[in-house]
Amino acid sequence: MLSSLDWAGFLFAIAVIELTPGPNMGWLAALTLREGRKAGLAAVAGIASGLSLQLLAAVTGLTALIASAPAVLTGLHWAGVAFMLYLAADALLDTGGGGAANGTQDRGFRRGFIANVLNPKALAFYVLLISQFVNPEDGPVWLQSLVLGMIHLMVATLVHGGIVLLASRMGARLERWRTSMAARLTFASLLVGIAIWLALMPPGG
Repeated sequence: MLSSLDWAGFLFAIAVIELTPGPNMGWLAALTLREGRKAGLAAVAGIASGLSLQLLAAVTGLTALIASAPAVLTGLHWAGVAFMLYLAADALLDTGGGGAANGTQDRGFRRGFIANVLNPKALAFYVLLISQFVNPEDGPVWLQSLVLGMIHLMVATLVHGGIVLLASRMGARLERWRTSMAARLTFASLLVGIAIWLALMPPGG
């Protein structure tokens, strides 16, 4: 299986995609700076769970079906934009008071999960990119797609975890800044910027 796969091309493609600044990278860094490493790692787990659902949908053919319906894809696209704007408003209104650490971690997981379930870019990745490396002569297409998708998921999780660990080092030196108005404005502005970036992208593009 996958005997004819261009491994160098595939690994290069997913590395470039994951190392290119985007919504997950910016959000994880800002979240970790603001709420700490545990919240950031919880968000990484949420992102991985959301991507896993996208992968399972692709393997079963559901993602291809959704991608063929422009209205559904467009709806997912704008739902993702709206969710980023919600996070921006929530960040601006959150003064940092109250809330147990477990609640923060649960919230980070939930947000990471939702953001990636609503991420048309992830949907497009599994439908459009992975399909380029699948060869029906190498075995069941669904199994090849699953293996390639899991490799992408591992690379993405390593990159996201690295972002959190790097940002947490900065956060330790900026503890008092994290709950200040400046931090909340910065975090909210970053999320609004991500929402605008997503809005300017074509759905699934």
